[in-house]
Amino acid sequence: MKKKKWTKVVWLVGMAVVSFIMIFPIVMMISTSFKTTGEINSPVFHFLPESFHFDNYREALSTGNWGIYFRNSFIITIVSIVFSLLFNSIAGYAFARLHFRGSKALFTLLLVGLMMPPQVTMLPTFLIMAKFPFAGGNNFMGFGGSGLMNTMPGIIIPLVSGSFGIFLCKQFYENFPRSLDEAAMIDGASKWRTYFSIYIPNSKVILATLALLKGSAVWNDYLWPLVMTNSEGMRTVQLALTMFRDETTVRWGPMMAAATLISVPMIILFLCAQKYFVQGVVSTGLK
Repeated sequence: MKKKKWTKVVWLVGMAVVSFIMIFPIVMMISTSFKTTGEINSPVFHFLPESFHFDNYREALSTGNWGIYFRNSFIITIVSIVFSLLFNSIAGYAFARLHFRGSKALFTLLLVGLMMPPQVTMLPTFLIMAKFPFAGGNNFMGFGGSGLMNTMPGIIIPLVSGSFGIFLCKQFYENFPRSLDEAAMIDGASKWRTYFSIYIPNSKVILATLALLKGSAVWNDYLWPLVMTNSEGMRTVQLALTMFRDETTVRWGPMMAAATLISVPMIILFLCAQKYFVQGVVSTGLK
């Protein structure tokens, strides 16, 4: 009995420490967004600002065109989520329920993608986008223009794919009873009808989980938009944070204010989907 009690205490202490480590940077970001430049550069550390003011927020919003930055990020994130959910769920359903020749080998190759760092495939993906035929002045061989550089499709197309989403959907759909497929087959439903009429309506949990994971990954992505764009009109909110840094100084106050505002959409998304997220993690066996 005492051993179980001590085990519970250790778990609680460990969870408290991990939670503090994860939450502390967020609290510091918000606190710094209200501090003056003097407080930030002071040799004496102040956890909380001496007085709360919104000068950093006004300065941040007056720097650059945040309407364009948020618009770009919202478009990229929403379109990536919609098409990612569609393609991942279809592929997951196919691997879980359609037994075709080479499916196991194909799924094994898919799992290799889970182990591949994104930095490894970034250069080949960039070349594919830059040499895209008949786009950006390119000919049918992919030469003569800029391809999909500085375009929404150039950023979105590589973000739609993902081995992880297909893996989660497959694991989720394998938990569905076979009797549903048999009943649909007896009623004369095709595989597509079964997918849209039975599987999709019962996939709120996994789709919400994938939407949360994909949305946070795309919204917070810095490297891929940096590689694919070089114009002001295509800048995302993450790239916009570089406006507060130059060769010698960093304006920490406005940068932390902008970072706080950028975090709000993802916090709202998590609060809306957290119930489904926990259920999705449990149902797919994700650790």
